[in-house]
Amino acid sequence: MNNKLTLENIQQFDLDEFQEISGENIFACYQCGNCSAGCPAADFMDLAPHEVIRLLQLGQIDEVVKTNTVWICAACVTCRVRCPKGVDLSKIMEAVRQIVLRKKNNYVDLNKIESELREKLPQIALVGNFRKFTL
Repeated sequence: MNNKLTLENIQQFDLDEFQEISGENIFACYQCGNCSAGCPAADFMDLAPHEVIRLLQLGQIDEVVKTNTVWICAACVTCRVRCPKGVDLSKIMEAVRQIVLRKKNNYVDLNKIESELREKLPQIALVGNFRKFTL
């Protein structure tokens, strides 16, 4: 990931489609980090939940879908409960998953997850992931 922020590396994605699917305003987030601090699956994610929102605010959805974070999210809604602005990150994660699935990109394969990691992952993360991963 390119950490230097320039106009050239900010990729715009269809914000209208994203907001229609999620029903959330990603720009309401002011990066307090409460969602990441309370997330029970954060230890298993490549990006912390607040980092996902920041990348989406910058239009870098491609960087988000390269990680396992959106697939690990169990949609437990702890993030929304802890958010002072009421941003529902589980809806945002679902919207990203839907955008990926609509492109018919296959990002999750149980056989590619190391058995040691499968043992450590919360079951709800796996169950939630495979319920959402239907083409």
